[in-house]
Amino acid sequence: DVVVDRLIIKDGIEKRLTDSLELALSLSERLVTILDLTRNEETLFSEKASCVKCGVSYPEFTPASFSFNSPQGACPKCDGLGSVTQFDPDLIVPDQALSLRQGAIIPWENRDSVQFMEFLDALVTHYKEDIYKPFKELSPKFQQILLLGSNKEEIPFYVERMDKKIVYKKTFEGVIPNLERRYLETDSSYMREEIKKFLNFKTCSFCNGTRLNKASGSVRVGDKTIWEITSLSIQQSVQYISSLSLKDKDQIIAARIIKELAERLGFLQDVGLEYLSLGRSAATLSGGEAQRIRLATQIGSKLTGVLYVLDEPSIGLHQKDNAKLLTTLMNLRNLGNTVLVVEHDEETILSSDYVIDIGPAAGINGGEVVFAGPPEELIKCKTSLTGLYLSGKKYIKIPEKRRNGIGKSLSIYQANSNNLKKIDVSFPIGCFTCVTGVSGSGKSTLVLSTLYQILANRINRSRKTPGSYKDIKGLEHIDKVVHIDQSPIGKTPRSNPGTYTQVFNYIRDLFSKTRESKARGYKPGRFSFNVKGGRCEACTGDGIIKIEMHFLPDVYVACDVCKGKRYNRETLDIRYKGKNIAQVLDMTINQSIRFFENISSIRTKLATLIEVGLGYIKLGQAATTLSGGEAQRIKLAKELSKKGTGKTIYILDEPTTGLHLDDINKLLFVLNKLVDSKNTVVVIEHNLDVIKCADHIIDLGPEGGDKGGEIVALGTPEEIAQNKRSYTGYYLKKMLNK
Repeated sequence: DVVVDRLIIKDGIEKRLTDSLELALSLSERLVTILDLTRNEETLFSEKASCVKCGVSYPEFTPASFSFNSPQGACPKCDGLGSVTQFDPDLIVPDQALSLRQGAIIPWENRDSVQFMEFLDALVTHYKEDIYKPFKELSPKFQQILLLGSNKEEIPFYVERMDKKIVYKKTFEGVIPNLERRYLETDSSYMREEIKKFLNFKTCSFCNGTRLNKASGSVRVGDKTIWEITSLSIQQSVQYISSLSLKDKDQIIAARIIKELAERLGFLQDVGLEYLSLGRSAATLSGGEAQRIRLATQIGSKLTGVLYVLDEPSIGLHQKDNAKLLTTLMNLRNLGNTVLVVEHDEETILSSDYVIDIGPAAGINGGEVVFAGPPEELIKCKTSLTGLYLSGKKYIKIPEKRRNGIGKSLSIYQANSNNLKKIDVSFPIGCFTCVTGVSGSGKSTLVLSTLYQILANRINRSRKTPGSYKDIKGLEHIDKVVHIDQSPIGKTPRSNPGTYTQVFNYIRDLFSKTRESKARGYKPGRFSFNVKGGRCEACTGDGIIKIEMHFLPDVYVACDVCKGKRYNRETLDIRYKGKNIAQVLDMTINQSIRFFENISSIRTKLATLIEVGLGYIKLGQAATTLSGGEAQRIKLAKELSKKGTGKTIYILDEPTTGLHLDDINKLLFVLNKLVDSKNTVVVIEHNLDVIKCADHIIDLGPEGGDKGGEIVALGTPEEIAQNKRSYTGYYLKKMLNK
């Protein structure tokens, strides 16, 4: 220590005291000790946020210090991502029920050389293991050696060459070190992509997934860090903030902040998102959830004179939360805004001030205003399909009896991913099963992340990691799994209903068999716009030319050479029943089935498209112009046209998204046809018209988020309607009593 000054407390010493303190701080790394000789007490003062005993110091905190998107707050190891990429044993050995000889280790799939197999046998023999034993039954030590290597331990193996037995000794590199080395050494982009398939995101060990550096992650408000608060559900966050006890100066500083927090969290509750956590990754949100978050943001802005346009805000929303959403939309209107909603939900339509009904049918048969006026007038409109359903003159019938299936089931035990509470669930085989529950109750986790991923791994040899579970039984009753979603049937205009359902293959084959084609030596490939020969080379078979506008969006114009027909003149000269290939692609499905009525192979596939209500779309209509509902029904039509095994399970996630009540009727017809062929259909759904038609319901809940993940009710719609714990049952009871 250095004694800088000795002072007697009296008036007029302020200047000297200040100078002495500044000198002391400059000499001692911003630390100074004051010794009160009258009391013999020492007091330490510091200009740094640090511990005097251990020397650990903290930086000056700013709002950026608590953001994982800022260098000030982000974890230095994972750069604020909360996870790092590393080779995942679950992707390397996706099915632990297989043995090494059966190919349990996926990176070894193509390794069948004699030398490799000899070494593998030697490795197993050295560690006294069985090459035919399932991977999960191998000792944990040997599993680790297979994945990480034998370290410095050498493995002896014998090779017979020219009647001589040669002994070799070498260490075993291990699957993961081998992948890491090859990934760094290879110059092949193909090989790099293949190896990448075994990489997965794992929680960062430095920040434990909090994304923040240690200093920022140590600050607490009340008894929680910022990460702990954002990990709470919105409902729990509201409770925590309202119960926060602050005193004196802290209370004054936090008053405005707490008020803003309470209001913004309240807006998220109002749109039915109380089950989400604030730290939830945007990539894991559904389209409906993301839309409602943006809606909550707009409510908070309290703007007036704004036109809000929403496309089906009720997507993914249980009937219980729909009323909250409608109240929110009405509040926006009451502020002096205009709210325009594209919607099929009956409750939303009846709650509106004004309805514009477009129709009368779909595709080329639509595009007209059938009705415009208040909803009570729409109910009386006889020309409106929507009005007929709202008035009850048209309706979706409840099945006369429920199917019991084949008496067998597919059972998952101890499902424990996300918010699922170690539940045991059975899906009856040969039935139409609906998985229901409020938003965030665990439906997608159970059906998509767990059931579908298990089946995809076991049946389709997929490499994705399923949700946590203990066991699955009943796989012998399933030989095929199909997930039918609303994603496009193709990402480019080249894909169309004809190519996707493969009916175009038969049409091209038919054109190649005409007399003129045979005379010219044309094969089926001549009539494909994807290969050289018959297509227009000016547009390479697209029918359109892309003109790059640099700083503006690209513009597409019809090809000057083929005028959008996609084919060259010679190909278009070939005609079947007076039509060339381009004219056939321009026909609707309804026109096509009449045109090809005598060709059974073509007629059968076209008939399935008409069955699902898509007779109005064109055979060659670009995939990019089809809606999600249309794309989904084309996929269903393709499945219907196949010869079923009767042991297929079809999984659909909210298939009614974007569908009118009349389209839902057609969808149910298709789903029931699949089940009548002894197949199994599992649907995640909120729509009561679909739920009431199910053979079996699995209702999850009772709430969303942490308060969900349990089985609330099981049984037929009638049995669910009698269950007082079930929110789905409450609304279903009203539907069944109509």
